[in-house]
Parts: sequence; structure tokens; C-alpha cells
Amino acid sequence: MEPVRRIVTGHDENGKSIFLSIGEAPQLHHRTEGLVQFHELWSTSETPAPIYPTESEPNERLPLRIPPDKGGTIVRILDIHPGHLRQIAPREDGRHPGMHRTETIDYGIMIEGEITMLLDDSEVTLRPGDVVIQRGTDHGWENRSETVTARIAFVLIDGYFAGPLAEQLKDANLMHTTIPQKAAE
Repeated sequence: MEPVRRIVTGHDENGKSIFLSIGEAPQLHHRTEGLVQFHELWSTSETPAPIYPTESEPNERLPLRIPPDKGGTIVRILDIHPGHLRQIAPREDGRHPGMHRTETIDYGIMIEGEITMLLDDSEVTLRPGDVVIQRGTDHGWENRSETVTARIAFVLIDGYFAGPLAEQLKDANLMHTTIPQKAAE
């Protein structure tokens, strides 16, 4: 697959729009023996997000975070290779090994290949151009192809369960993961 390219805009000293950087994603994290790659493109720690003339790159290698900071956002691209599920340990409860839930609104935009999204009661296969709006549901992903890597872009936005759902899910097992990993050189 082609490398993920990130283009960041900003402002010069006179407020004129400029390109701050053009290049590969600054962070690349590997999961499941390298069969799932997270291309980390940008994150914010609050919304609305402050916009400064320039943005400094992090001085340290950041860990892989799922979900974003409270009040924040993350944009990333995932490459999910065939065979990725063989690298995930079975669950004691017998459920799909990749099922997880975050208290977020996630916009997933399918770019290449196909990937199947599983929910508690059903599944749907996403194809290029499909957009999924994932709203805090327990879900998992499967690349069922034997040969084609699936590429999907995600925008994760911190959220919270409200109304009756807040009570129903008060004891839900939410994914809160920070995985320190070496970023791409």
C-alpha cells in the first residue's frame, strides 16, 4: 500500500495561509504482530480546539491511544492485513476477540479493500466509499480477505453516554488503552 501522507496547514507572521509540513504520518504503531497498523495523523486534547499559527511536532514518541483524550479528537488511518485475527488471543467469554467499546463517536471512511464490522446482533461489510458512524457501540472488525489489506480512515471524537443509555451502560467494559510503542523512523 502507498504510504499515508499528511499535509498540515498554518499561518505565517502576517496571517497568510501556508503549508507547515507535507510528509508521511509522523507516528506508525503496529498491533497484532504487525498485521494492523495505526497511522497517527493528528490529535487534539480539547474541543473546540485552539488554532495557533503553527503547531509544533511532539518532541517525544507518543503512545497509541484508544480513545482520545477527554474532550479531544484523533484522526488516524488503519491498515488491517489478512490474517490479523489469528494474532488476537481468544476471549474467556467466547465473544469475538476484537470486540470493544469506547465512549466516542467515530467516523470511519473506507478507502481500500473490504472490512466487516461486527455488532452484538449482526454485521455489515464496508467497501471503498462507505462511511460508518460508530456511536459507542460494542464492535469488532474483520478483514476476511486472504490477499487484500483493508485501509480505513477514522476520526474519533470524545463523547459520553446520555439519557437512559448512560444508566444501561454504566458498568460497560470500555476500552481505555495507551500502548507505548516505537513510532516510525
